[in-house]
Amino acid sequence: MAGDLRQSSDIRALVHAFRGHQIMLDSDLAVLYGVSTGRLMEQVRRNAERFPSDFMFQLSTSEVGVLRSQNAIASSSHGGRRTRPHAFTEQG
Repeated sequence: MAGDLRQSSDIRALVHAFRGHQIMLDSDLAVLYGVSTGRLMEQVRRNAERFPSDFMFQLSTSEVGVLRSQNAIASSSHGGRRTRPHAFTEQG
């Protein structure tokens, strides 16, 4: 599946605009790198000193609602994620 997402048109579909940044969700980046979202976030936490301070932020509840209304993420009541996603900016 990761190979399918590497086409630029597919990657552009994964980019969202929030807080004045073009972002990608942690789950989408994990698919691109071929790892689980948990593993991606574990590595980010372990290597926090390597990243600029504005490379990532956690979406607010209202921002998650916007993504759900756009069908970008699944509802937790339908087996989707139970935590708010992290957004990685272009600097990330």
